[in-house]
Amino acid sequence: MRGLLCILLVSLPAVAAEPDAVEKQLAKAKENRAELEKAIAGVPKNERAGMEFLVANMPDADLVSLKADFLIENHILAYKARKQFPWAKDVPEEIFLNNVLPYANVDEKRDPWRKDLYEKCVLLVKDCKTASDVAQTLNKELFPLLKLKYAPQRRAPNLSPLESIRQGNASCTGLSIVLSDACRAVGVPTRLVGTPNWSDKRGNHTWIEIWDKKWRFTGACEPDPLGLDRGWFVGDAAKAQKDNPEHAIYATSFKKTDTPFPLVWARDKKTVSGENVTDRYAKAEKKETFRLSIRVVDAKGKRAIVAVSVAGPTKHEGVSKGESADLNDFLSFELKPGAEYVVKVGDLSKTVKSGKAGESTVIEIKTP
Repeated sequence: MRGLLCILLVSLPAVAAEPDAVEKQLAKAKENRAELEKAIAGVPKNERAGMEFLVANMPDADLVSLKADFLIENHILAYKARKQFPWAKDVPEEIFLNNVLPYANVDEKRDPWRKDLYEKCVLLVKDCKTASDVAQTLNKELFPLLKLKYAPQRRAPNLSPLESIRQGNASCTGLSIVLSDACRAVGVPTRLVGTPNWSDKRGNHTWIEIWDKKWRFTGACEPDPLGLDRGWFVGDAAKAQKDNPEHAIYATSFKKTDTPFPLVWARDKKTVSGENVTDRYAKAEKKETFRLSIRVVDAKGKRAIVAVSVAGPTKHEGVSKGESADLNDFLSFELKPGAEYVVKVGDLSKTVKSGKAGESTVIEIKTP
């Protein structure tokens, strides 16, 4: 088998894995080597570069544990979607290998999700024309279908799609994994994106990017009716710091890179590769307003959905976020710097003074 494998590898196109890389990975697989060789031999010759790409780049834990049947099913279904959907046919080979074919996003449980999500999504996207249409449609319609929502309390942040669906709720990372895999199931390239900590140090966040002739982004389970490249976190992402690992923005990569994707639930784990994509989000322009964010909680400490008004040199109105919104998703207003404002929530009122232009703060108001 080893001799046959080497003969096949030398004739592969430029996007394929290097023969030495595959052989080194097979050696590291030890007793599981036979399963990986079976997986490589078990797919069509003209698609074998895909399986070799997976083997050449998979984490060590997968090398010693994943079985041929799992890998072959994932491979067959990914290539089926590539041939079936119009938006998938023109995806560049390197994007397909790195962002459609992989069976995982980060370090979630390796469940066989592709067949189930394909069956759930294929009818939802039947009228879509582009990858962007697919992402918007699935973000809007799939989560209600799955009865899956965001929740700050959950068993783990990095659940697999099957685990999230069984639990009925997930973190922003869990929801992003579901949307990413759903898009991949119907041939749309995706990658997870996130920051270990916003620049104001109030927490992390994860979302996804989809490939439609370029990378575009959206929050999972947070569809914006106006389209992609929008979200509550845009203002925070604009303040990201490329050269500060704690406040930079990263995208995942199945292909091995020299940059680890930060796993905030496992800080010392460096098994997931990534790419620093801060430049796509950070904005250099100087802001002329002060950002006031408001969190309203009830007597039990739960986030409440209520009307809020802010009156001062400028007037603003809005509705606070409830428990189904991300923990870092606040009702926010852009105010005149250095001015006094009165925040009203029902019969409650609170006077605040805005800070300097470009700065921001979060206040909490408790209702009876």
